[in-house]
Amino acid sequence: MSTASEERTPRLTAVMREGERVTPLELFFDLVFVLALTQCTTLMARTPTWIGLLKGVLVLGMLWWAWVGYAWLTSVLDPEEGSVRLVIFAAMAAMLVAALCVPGAFGSEALLFACAYAVVRAAHIALFTIASREDPALRHSVAGLAYSTAIGVSLLVLAAFTGGALQLSLWGLALVLDAGGPYLFGADGWKLVPGHFAERHGLIVLIALGESIVALGVGARTTIDAAAVVAAVLGVIVAATLWWAYFDVTALVAERRLSSSREGRERNELARDSYSYLHFPMVGGIALLAVGLKITLEADSDPLKLVPTVALLGGTATYLLAHVAFRLRNVHSLSGRRLVCALVLLALVPITLALGISSLATLATLAAVLSLLILYEVTRYADARDRVRHHGSPAAAPPP
Repeated sequence: MSTASEERTPRLTAVMREGERVTPLELFFDLVFVLALTQCTTLMARTPTWIGLLKGVLVLGMLWWAWVGYAWLTSVLDPEEGSVRLVIFAAMAAMLVAALCVPGAFGSEALLFACAYAVVRAAHIALFTIASREDPALRHSVAGLAYSTAIGVSLLVLAAFTGGALQLSLWGLALVLDAGGPYLFGADGWKLVPGHFAERHGLIVLIALGESIVALGVGARTTIDAAAVVAAVLGVIVAATLWWAYFDVTALVAERRLSSSREGRERNELARDSYSYLHFPMVGGIALLAVGLKITLEADSDPLKLVPTVALLGGTATYLLAHVAFRLRNVHSLSGRRLVCALVLLALVPITLALGISSLATLATLAAVLSLLILYEVTRYADARDRVRHHGSPAAAPPP
């Protein structure tokens, strides 16, 4: 009698993840993040000012941290088993609403954005709570995350009733406290599947690079002339070199390093620092690049102004500096060439402005600098690159 009653009692259950491959539902979830990323770049491109860039980065930071939460979640449980997929669908709907609110996230849609974001995070915490039913250490970590999430969401709701500098300050504080939760409450109780976790973040970098290609199409004029064609080709070269910088060797070494790390606190901290934290400046840098590319195509070869130039060159430099920190955290060595390349790009900002270099020439310079970097790495570290890519070089070996 009691057995039959238990069978009829509906209960949301969670099946722990076993495989390392990213599932179709996770890719489906990531498609919503594509819209969110596009909305953020559009927000910055429509208001190419320092405040406009700050707003775009703050919104992207909050949405990034929401996405990161689901990357950790689906590395613990299988999102396609049981009723969990229904909750994921609900979270997708809330994420979509939040993405639609991005243009007005600091204005008329501020409260709706905060509420939609709250639903996304609440679904995440609820699923993690279910996954931790039989794991006290994980349950303790989830409780800590719930506290920081509640504070972050509350600050966003409060910010919806303010404006100006106070609103921006509340957003910044919300982002710092929400993202800082796992750092403050420790990393002992979390769990993840290394191969899955690394692949999931690699795919989000790929999505961000795809957004830079989309920016080329959005920024293209109705009449496609020679300048637009050249700008499109140069934009693809830039995106291709950034793809190469990450996926050719760096991603492989980082995944092996994560897989070889000791399970528990060491692995969790490495995943938190290398992926949850350091991948944000990578994605953010690509988003800034996309803003610069879009404005470059709209500029009709006129010189770019300060903010778009910073977005184009500074965004790429931010991406490379994140790579430098990524390597330092994973293999404890400094990539001098990528650091130098980032510094060169930053130095080019005042030079291009002072000389009044056209937007097309600025883009060509960026493509040339990045191409030289990749060419140097491929030739200078050919043997090491071959070992990593084709012979399963140990994770401790530094990437070229």
